[in-house]
Amino acid sequence: MVESMTSDEDLDELATAPIPVLLQHPRWRDTFSSLGIYNYRLYVSAQLVANTSGWAMRIAMDWLVFELTSSITLVGVIVALQFGPMLVLGPLGGVIADRFNKRRLLMTTQSLNILISATLAIVTLTGHVTVWHIYVAALCIGFTAVVDAPARSVFVNEMVGHGRLGNAISINASIFHLGGLLGPAISGVLIAWVGAGWSIAANSFAAGAVVVTLLAMRKSELLPSVVARRAKGQIREGWAYVLAKPTIFWPIVVAGFVALFGMNLPVVLVAFANHVYDSGAAGYGLYSSAAALGALTGALSSARRMTHRLRTIIIAAGLFGLAIIATGLAPVVGVFLVCVAAIGFTRLLFATAAESLVQMSSNRAIRGRVMANYAMVVLGGQAIGGPLVGALTELWGVKTIMVVCGVVITVAAIVMAILLARSGRLSVRIRWRWKIVPMKIEVS
Repeated sequence: MVESMTSDEDLDELATAPIPVLLQHPRWRDTFSSLGIYNYRLYVSAQLVANTSGWAMRIAMDWLVFELTSSITLVGVIVALQFGPMLVLGPLGGVIADRFNKRRLLMTTQSLNILISATLAIVTLTGHVTVWHIYVAALCIGFTAVVDAPARSVFVNEMVGHGRLGNAISINASIFHLGGLLGPAISGVLIAWVGAGWSIAANSFAAGAVVVTLLAMRKSELLPSVVARRAKGQIREGWAYVLAKPTIFWPIVVAGFVALFGMNLPVVLVAFANHVYDSGAAGYGLYSSAAALGALTGALSSARRMTHRLRTIIIAAGLFGLAIIATGLAPVVGVFLVCVAAIGFTRLLFATAAESLVQMSSNRAIRGRVMANYAMVVLGGQAIGGPLVGALTELWGVKTIMVVCGVVITVAAIVMAILLARSGRLSVRIRWRWKIVPMKIEVS
């Protein structure tokens, strides 16, 4: 059942247009309903390959830097270089995404990724790789992400329409983290057997598969977004839109804290693998896979959600912070793996709820800029947090910094809940019931 029969075209004419949402709880067989769409099914198949190889390349780059430098801080620099361009140029990428055809933009960015991955793979396999080669590749990947991230977000809507957008976002998250489950494990094996170069080389072939898939889509079945006309002040217009809508503004604020202090897991897992459990590259791959397994479970759970609310986002952020604290306090490796999986699970609950609410609250004519601003905060937070967490890890120790980061996120979630409650956007209602449970507390 759909709340509104408003067409996609009509929705694009309204600055704060309502987005159709499911009112009935979806049947289990409808959990993957978006895959019934031919173009989206093609897209997801290519993304599974691309995300698996992307994770494998990411692990290989982190490990190469550590092998060359033995520095956790310098591993964190890779994160900064990959996400730093989004922090500086994110709004500009949103304007580009709103002005041009999203499918063509994605073909361009993926073609550039082919070139970047292939070049780094060649210098690695020939034994000439240096830290600077890896840093330049990471920076180039960051520049392509400036346009790729907002274009990808809006393109999902063009494939599935408004009504299935939330379901598609959850499936995207599932595919991303299924790749995160497979990629680190594959990369760990490849690094141990034949070196990091082949993990990097695989990403160039995967990016090529994405380009082929985009070319094979049925253009007649796409729902093209309204293309924004060239005009002055479009970046400012995007930020004004974000600030005016609480369902966009608050998720972005919470996402900033989560990204800065909680989305630098590769950096700390390197430290756990080498300084705490002495498990090497294979252990690093195992820990990354545990996080991805938890994330995959969280993404599949999110695919069945009917609604996305501010309270869901705040609660998920608080649970994410608690999971990070538990990981820092884990006494043995078995408990540590469970806690890492909990980090992945709660992070996905937060990420899918936040992205879904932001997308569903924004009109398609400006959604590229809105999602660019969201990506700028999320990826920019990781760009700052990567070297910061890496440096503090070397100074204080990885277990201590995990607890500190978890406390900051948890406290931030509590403070924002209080602010929203005082503003009237988050309330606690107590209903007395004289059945099995005498009191029920609801947060809305």
